[in-house]
Amino acid sequence: MQAQILAPAAVLVAWSIVMLFWMAFTRVPAMSKLGSGVSKGKPGGRGQDLEGLIDDKVNWKSHNYTHLMEQPTIFYPTVIILAVMGAGAIDVLFAWLYVVLRIIHSVYQATVNVVRIRFIFFLLSTIALIVLAIRALMATLLFDPGLAPA
Repeated sequence: MQAQILAPAAVLVAWSIVMLFWMAFTRVPAMSKLGSGVSKGKPGGRGQDLEGLIDDKVNWKSHNYTHLMEQPTIFYPTVIILAVMGAGAIDVLFAWLYVVLRIIHSVYQATVNVVRIRFIFFLLSTIALIVLAIRALMATLLFDPGLAPA
């Protein structure tokens, strides 16, 4: 079950890279339209400095990429803990549920972005992550070395 629990994490890594390119391929042309001052940027400038300068719909991809660098940082070690401790089918199911909901959240935020609806996807994915975290806690805190294979 170890490989099966790691597969959703690998898919989320790949999806994060897709969002990185989607963000770049929409932001760079938007920055070019604003002129050389913005595309060169100020020393120490950050992506958030573009808020209000380029179209919100372009920035939505960046916002989502940022989100993929936040909560999933809890998902990745949780999945690794479960892989090491011996993931069950329910763990794999909730890992896939988390990833699918995060991808739906990404596409929705990058295209439609009605926060009220987007929050539902976020909430459901968070519930899946909570289940995984509890399962990881149970796997480690309740581990009985006497039952482990020699």
